[in-house]
Amino acid sequence: MRVLFVVTPDGGHLTPLAPLAWALRGAGHEVLVAGQPDVLAAAAGAGLSAASVGDRFGMNDLIRGWLPHGGRPIESWGHPSRSGDPGDFARSWAAHNETVLDGYLDLARAFRPDLIVADGLEYCSLIIGGLLDVPVVHHRWGVDPLTGPTRRQARETHRELLDAHGLSALPEPAVLLDPCPPSLQLPEAEPGTPVRHVDSHGNDAMPDWLHQEWTTARPGPERRRRVVVSLGRNVLALNGVPLARGILRAFADLPEADAVAAIGNAYWEEIGPVPENVRLVDPTPLSLLLTDDDVVVHHGGAGTTMTATWRGLPQLVLPQLADQFAHGRRLAELGAGLALDEAHQQNDPARISAALAELLAEPGFTKAAGELRHEMTRMPTPAQVVRDLELLV
Repeated sequence: MRVLFVVTPDGGHLTPLAPLAWALRGAGHEVLVAGQPDVLAAAAGAGLSAASVGDRFGMNDLIRGWLPHGGRPIESWGHPSRSGDPGDFARSWAAHNETVLDGYLDLARAFRPDLIVADGLEYCSLIIGGLLDVPVVHHRWGVDPLTGPTRRQARETHRELLDAHGLSALPEPAVLLDPCPPSLQLPEAEPGTPVRHVDSHGNDAMPDWLHQEWTTARPGPERRRRVVVSLGRNVLALNGVPLARGILRAFADLPEADAVAAIGNAYWEEIGPVPENVRLVDPTPLSLLLTDDDVVVHHGGAGTTMTATWRGLPQLVLPQLADQFAHGRRLAELGAGLALDEAHQQNDPARISAALAELLAEPGFTKAAGELRHEMTRMPTPAQVVRDLELLV
């Protein structure tokens, strides 16, 4: 069968869907990714063919335009449960979708897909599926406070677009795939069909320093504790350098641990000097990086959260916007991590070092993280899910 992947214009929104695309191709199916130019690099990095539709969206440019000079999203907008409505995402996409829907329809009519796969905020996919009578699969990224409320709101925000194409209502997805372990997912979230998370954070050559570590014996009980710092694709671009600087300086109070911080070298000079127990490295695929570690510090992005959970690692989450807060909150509620979800907490290196010291000292965090990993191993693989999708079609 032919499968068309349609994703909202951010490369990070495609990455969690890539393992399903790989599984579909491995089963002999034809896969094509469609999206704005913003997703083409992510598609190429995942080894997927892609077609560009519409103009570049520039999500980071858009967000930066809403922020005061030098401010991070959390400093401007605070915690979403106290300062925002997740349903507002649907309003943002409605005007954009008016500009790209016709291009998507032209491509879909030429490609003639048997199945459409999209992320949970991609409403063009539902319209295309309704008009062409093709089943649509929506694929979550992780802990999901967004897609249920936004899809309900999208029924109204997309009203004019639906009317223009003769649809009486926004169609529903035929399947909602969920890579989040059920106990970690929000209790109020719409039930989904489980699919096991697979690491998909790009492909790259193993850096020399990591190759040397892999090939050098490290005695288990005697090795130093290690913390990985990973801030994803966008945090530093959204005025996050002071945050990164504070995280790294927190390790001055943790002499018993080493830190590996995967931060692009374009930011190293601005970050400035770091403690002796911090190693700055270029961004490295998490599938290579998270191999012999004790804790992961990150921003709460779905991909990083799911990958660290798959590795059974306790997590310190410093969320900045959107669903990142939900990832931190749920990990903390299950005892698999801690979250500093207020700007003043994140801006205090002493609070960060105290949280890290607690995660490193208390074995209960590792136990809870291991239980989540075990739960993920029982979820069906993307290859198993493909067989169900074949039956759906």
